[in-house]
Amino acid sequence: MKHCGFAWVIVGPGCAAISPVAQADPPPDIAPKLATIGRVIDPGVTGALYAPQLKAQSYAGVRVTRDLSYGPDDKQRLDTFVPEAAPSLPRAVMIFVHGGGYVRGDKHAPDSPFYDNIMLWAANHGMVGVNVNYRLAPQSHWPSGAEDLGLAVRWVQQNIAAQGGAPSRIFLVGHSSGASHVASYVAQPRFYGPQGVGLVGIALISPGIIDPASAKGPVRDAYFGEDASVYAQRSSLPGMLSTPLPIMVTMAEFDPPEIEGYATQLRGALCDAKRCPTWARFAGHNHMSVVDSFNTADDEVSAALLAFIQASR
Repeated sequence: MKHCGFAWVIVGPGCAAISPVAQADPPPDIAPKLATIGRVIDPGVTGALYAPQLKAQSYAGVRVTRDLSYGPDDKQRLDTFVPEAAPSLPRAVMIFVHGGGYVRGDKHAPDSPFYDNIMLWAANHGMVGVNVNYRLAPQSHWPSGAEDLGLAVRWVQQNIAAQGGAPSRIFLVGHSSGASHVASYVAQPRFYGPQGVGLVGIALISPGIIDPASAKGPVRDAYFGEDASVYAQRSSLPGMLSTPLPIMVTMAEFDPPEIEGYATQLRGALCDAKRCPTWARFAGHNHMSVVDSFNTADDEVSAALLAFIQASR
């Protein structure tokens, strides 16, 4: 394992594919406050640390289209963020899947800068951003997340060229339970479209449950159910071990212990299968700051993701 400037990172046997960046920790005015929050998930308190930087984030030069339908359910909606400047070549596409413990969350809340910040960051780096909602538990159970991402990927394949995006260069990025859904989609080929998985890489940021047999409690039960006899078939591990896609897996220093466990379990299993992912542990960050910090001066997480995307092209 090598230290590559921004975090402890593995890319296969080394870290040559990731370029070091200057920012190594959250800014000094934020870092001690994140440490005080500790290893709990507190979106309100963490968000308040980054909201002032995002209050004036600019939408200039980005065409935003909201609530496009990719399926029949009201939750099956997505937003697109497209740079207005004409591209010399079709743009890479980044689909983002939010978290929320499988039971809550929204791609865009009124008067909130969050998740739009990730889309604006993508557009400002020359990509088309696609922000996805999906059906929630307990009304919708496994495998609804994989089903929805399959529909969303197919929508992007069929429609994104008209917005300057490249249907052949789609990255799928998930946070928390959203990352769990990303893993589930990749692991379940029955939800792929006629062109296969339709992706060139995936990133799992502080992922939720990968293998329900290794989890416990109401979060698992709400989505994966309480019947332990079905957990093996609902596990994403086997499918993740066989996918040829480039994979990035990350965690934060102040992630809850169970989230750290899911991330390290997946990383360990991939490495045992000689498929070590790009790996990053973000010092000083917590479960929410890893996404709240996008499009701010705190660029540790976003720079690592950008390096992964650029290396995977």
